[in-house]
Amino acid sequence: MTANSPLITDVDVIVTNPMQVPLGNFALVRITTDQDGLYGWGDATCSGSEMAVAAMIEEHLAPALIGQPAGRIEQLWHTIFHLPYYRSGSVHLSAISGIDMALWDIKGKQAGLPVCELLGGRVRDRMLTYRSVSGRTFDEVLERVQELRQAGYQVVKVQVAVPELEAGYAVPASDSQMEANAEAFSRGVPPDETWEPEPYTRLLPPFFEFLRKELGDSVQLIHDVHERVTPSQGLRLACDLAPFNLFYLEDLLRPEHLDTFRLVRQQSPVPLAMGEVFCDPWQGQELWFEHLVDYARHDLAHIGGITAARKIAAVCEARGILTAWHGPGNISPVTHMANAHVSLAVPNFGIQEFDANWDDRIEEVFSTVPAYADGHVTVPLSTGLGIDVDIDAARQHPYVRRMRPTVRRGDGTPWAY
Repeated sequence: MTANSPLITDVDVIVTNPMQVPLGNFALVRITTDQDGLYGWGDATCSGSEMAVAAMIEEHLAPALIGQPAGRIEQLWHTIFHLPYYRSGSVHLSAISGIDMALWDIKGKQAGLPVCELLGGRVRDRMLTYRSVSGRTFDEVLERVQELRQAGYQVVKVQVAVPELEAGYAVPASDSQMEANAEAFSRGVPPDETWEPEPYTRLLPPFFEFLRKELGDSVQLIHDVHERVTPSQGLRLACDLAPFNLFYLEDLLRPEHLDTFRLVRQQSPVPLAMGEVFCDPWQGQELWFEHLVDYARHDLAHIGGITAARKIAAVCEARGILTAWHGPGNISPVTHMANAHVSLAVPNFGIQEFDANWDDRIEEVFSTVPAYADGHVTVPLSTGLGIDVDIDAARQHPYVRRMRPTVRRGDGTPWAY
């Protein structure tokens, strides 16, 4: 061990909710070393399990890190992966992700380089990005797409409400549903939502026909199914949407139904993206090995951080699959910075989601966030991940218990969120 090799002296977890909103809790990890002023930040956010992740790190993983060389990222990754014995799962891998990001942040600071330079250097200077829009009606969605197009967006994700339903994924809820949500939040329990996939699958083809008629090919379109259909419905939907030239169709099937992607690939040319809900680097690997999808959409806060993402990207590169890392507002700016550093460095980059909708309260806690301009996103390139956290400010915005809804069919059957 060389004299300047930093040793880990402390691992802290702070759960903060700067905007005090549902899905706004961030589980932040700070790793401190024995070198004066040398520390790193990571993001272990796992919406719905934030406090479990914090306990996982503090009680079960951190003790194995104290006194270890911070620069041995690969060794430490595998040490804490195997440590609990019953490994993997969203809580465990989110914990690993936060630790991994913090270690890369330290390594970059020690080297005096941005993390993307440690990954081989930048392949590009900026990253194609997109935003999501939604509405209760086709016209509402169209109006919001046109607004983003005026702002320079070349790619837009579109979601529309099903008229028969009070709620849906990433669409405005009805007034009565919003009242029910507020009442549930006031009691600290999950709201109830009713979902039916069949009217949704019937609605989407005319929805995209309408958008293409109004927009032509002036903007590329994405849609997120969010795994809310059965395998047979997903296959039919992929075939029905193929004529509308989507940028990609996202999360068509649940991770439990990955074999159906073979049927979809055989019968529909629609580009597919998958990976947001995967919880380790190996989950869904048949999709990459058999080229059953076109975009890898992993969340770096859930699959093992930067160490895992660069390996996934390498496997996908050999098969012509592009990256599209998950980048919503319910992961912290630390993960958005990690997303950007990997996206800048991999040759098979496709698109980088940056769809946060944060306000100024985020800036009270975090020193920087990615910047949007002309359909692309950029990040400041200083040492490490290039982001710091104001600990005192973070502690002034504590954890808020605002749970995701329980989604059920009309007959009461539990369904995927």
